[in-house]
Amino acid sequence: MLKPTPVSGSGSKLRLLLRSPEATGSDEPKTQLSEGEKYRCKLLPQLCIYFSAILVNPRHLNTREHKRGHSLRVTWHYRKHAFSIKKLTCSGRSARGQQSDQAMAQTSSTFYEPVAEIGGGAYGTVYKARDKESGQFVALKSVRVQTDQNGLPISTVREVALLRRLEQFDHPNVVRLMDVCATQRSDQETKVTLVFEHVDQDLKTYLEKAPPAGLSPEQVKDMMKQLLCGLVFLHSNCVIHRDLKPENILVTSQGQIKLADFGLARIYSCHMALTPVVVTLWYRPPEVLLQSSYASPVDVWSTGCIFAEMFRRKPLFCGDSEVDQLNKIFDVIGLPSEEEWPSDVTLSRKNFRPVPPRPITDVVPDIDSQGVQLLLKMLTFDPFKRISAVNALDHQYFKDEETTATTETTN
Repeated sequence: MLKPTPVSGSGSKLRLLLRSPEATGSDEPKTQLSEGEKYRCKLLPQLCIYFSAILVNPRHLNTREHKRGHSLRVTWHYRKHAFSIKKLTCSGRSARGQQSDQAMAQTSSTFYEPVAEIGGGAYGTVYKARDKESGQFVALKSVRVQTDQNGLPISTVREVALLRRLEQFDHPNVVRLMDVCATQRSDQETKVTLVFEHVDQDLKTYLEKAPPAGLSPEQVKDMMKQLLCGLVFLHSNCVIHRDLKPENILVTSQGQIKLADFGLARIYSCHMALTPVVVTLWYRPPEVLLQSSYASPVDVWSTGCIFAEMFRRKPLFCGDSEVDQLNKIFDVIGLPSEEEWPSDVTLSRKNFRPVPPRPITDVVPDIDSQGVQLLLKMLTFDPFKRISAVNALDHQYFKDEETTATTETTN
């Protein structure tokens, strides 16, 4: 196993150094690849997915050596850690792992036939496609990445790393990554294609197609339970989704929920606060709208908004700006007290009119009493007092269903 070599310096992008120890007889770097096209054309298509494995588990670096010619070693720099790794291919299919560099650059078009455009994600367009080998439908998320001599932006590598990390668990409520491809388009651009399992529709479409009476309370409860199961899985793996909305929640023909589109997700330290604004406006929690620090409770707020939307069949808070969104939130939950107002924000509480909280049943009339309690806990202004995903899943709202089922079985 290759041992990590510490290096100094940090950066937001990957820097690659080409080594040819067989040719030089030394492990010292021979040539620094300042010419972007040289490493892009030869190494980038093969290494883009392997970076994810390093990001996920840098201490357990598994390598395979190709037997054609001499192997290339690449030193990967990320923050203050570096590792020497051997050349790998990019495709997730073992049968395709021994392709030439030229063939690898054609992986996406060679093995997948686009059928229709089905939407756009945080970084690119999503297509429905057919696997030419199996005939199975898949979803292709193509991302055009601007590259320079330093390589791929870390945001692109981050998403692939996250998906590769989650893939190994094969969680039923998280969309499955099946393959990754990369194609060199120009000296300044590379197309990275993520191949996901194809799911029939998202929650937004599912709600639009629901009968006039809407979803039954049992359907809402079942879908919420699945959604929270997926969220607990993410948070237990130190992952914040950060962009939960109906368009990013897929629903299979059997009613199975799958969380998708981790374009804005981030592997985080469990104690690290995050600051960039990232979540779609209508599902943003107050701490994000106020540009305060935030962590995993951001997803719980978004899930609460989706919970209410399942009953209403329309968004709960439809603001057209950050301030308007806050006003609409406070019209329902009431204006927070001075003590609750975050100290690290520039927007003053005095900018908002004092309003008392409204009964949640005024805006979500079909929800039952236990659902009301859960929703209020999810829509708590203070993120430190907001219920966690794991505690939400353990709420009495879901236990009532189990009690009813047990009673019916006994009778």
